[in-house]
Amino acid sequence: MSIHAGTTLGGRYVLRSLLAVGGMGEVWRGEDSELGRPVAVKVLKEHAAANETFLKRFRNEARNAAGLIDDRIAQVFDYGDQEHTAYLVMELVEGEPLSTIIERERTLPEARIGTILAQTARGLDVAHRAGVMHRDVKPGNLIIREGDLVKITDFGVSRSHDQTTLTQTGMVMGTAQYLAPEMALGKPATAASDLYALGIIAYECVVGKRPFTAATAVDIAIAHVNEDVPALPASVSPAMAGLITDLLEKNPRKRPRSGAELAERIESMTLSPSLNTATAASAPSTPSAPSADTSGEQPRSRGNVPQRRMPPTIAPKSFRPRPDVSRGR
Repeated sequence: MSIHAGTTLGGRYVLRSLLAVGGMGEVWRGEDSELGRPVAVKVLKEHAAANETFLKRFRNEARNAAGLIDDRIAQVFDYGDQEHTAYLVMELVEGEPLSTIIERERTLPEARIGTILAQTARGLDVAHRAGVMHRDVKPGNLIIREGDLVKITDFGVSRSHDQTTLTQTGMVMGTAQYLAPEMALGKPATAASDLYALGIIAYECVVGKRPFTAATAVDIAIAHVNEDVPALPASVSPAMAGLITDLLEKNPRKRPRSGAELAERIESMTLSPSLNTATAASAPSTPSAPSADTSGEQPRSRGNVPQRRMPPTIAPKSFRPRPDVSRGR
């Protein structure tokens, strides 16, 4: 069906203005005419709705997010299908994505980073305790509201313990720049996988760029598995440097145990409320490589160079984490 301003879905959700466009769908500012409240409506694009894998992901987002009630998670209100157009009705969050803030400011004060990380960690802990792994934690999915309050959005590639995987053999879900090594190796996502992504975000916020970049998404994923994390500037405080180092451990069993544990650690740290000029000066003058979402897509070619599928043994044995094995302390 044709989607435009004024379209009404489900007999009650009136679309007002387009907020964002992604590979799978569009997000509209809308109004729930029954309750008289503003909402956000995610509409699955026609080609995605015709793809059973994308449709399952969309339904998973509705099911998984609807069961998570927390101030730090954008609430899902409703799900429907009208004339073969699937849509998701969500809480309308007023704010801007962390990705926009990073693009504008390049680096952030450590105290502000800590505030954002701690809130996100607590929100993720709610999801993890409910058995839901986000699997695509990145700045674009963290909406920052007034007072640096965080809302986690887009559980589109999330998975709960009672759902079968939608990942095809040799493929991974999530965004390559924030992908945990175990996920790059095709292993199941765990809470530690989401926390690894927070480590990448923290690194990006203090350095001004992501630790791993390459020409293709697969090359970036391989780097997460095989390459050491680039050294942090000396201007980064020992507390923040230690936190990032622990979050970016290749082995998930060596990362913080949970989002709650991570939040408590951050809240106990003393971090500077001002931006360190030495760190800001070390930020690159050119933008980082654009985010490459590999979720459910076939590898693409770049020029005449074919993009590789992820082989199962790209890492030495010492770097092949086992998230399915309980960690001992």
